[in-house]
Amino acid sequence: MNFRGRYRAPAVGFQIAPMVDIMLFLLCFFVTSQMYMRWEAEMDITLPTAQSARIEARLPGELILNVKNDGTVVVNGRQLNEAELGTLLQRLVKLFPGQPVVLRADRRTAYEHVIRVLDLCRRADIWNVSFAAESATDAVSSTTR
Repeated sequence: MNFRGRYRAPAVGFQIAPMVDIMLFLLCFFVTSQMYMRWEAEMDITLPTAQSARIEARLPGELILNVKNDGTVVVNGRQLNEAELGTLLQRLVKLFPGQPVVLRADRRTAYEHVIRVLDLCRRADIWNVSFAAESATDAVSSTTR
């Protein structure tokens, strides 16, 4: 008995329900990843301004070190002392050599606090350090709001 010849399954058209599910999943993913990106940078830090400052594309795995004006260092929402920051940086270099680091210091931060963090980076053999600054045009537009 050959039943295959008689029964033909109808051609399946475009399925909209799975496409909606996938789009909703992608939307949720990008919204949550955007929230984590914003949490990584401390919002109460006022960056210094520079005429040549520009927003660069973020590097994968980039670590942001936020130095507040009282000298405290915040990494991923956690306040770290000097010993904890040193161990974190050394572990990071051991796992990922050439790790990029962005140093965001408040404009009122004393120079000694920035140098202390730079010294910790140097002792951990981190050489890929960049400094965050706000462009002068963005600073003017944000103060007039």
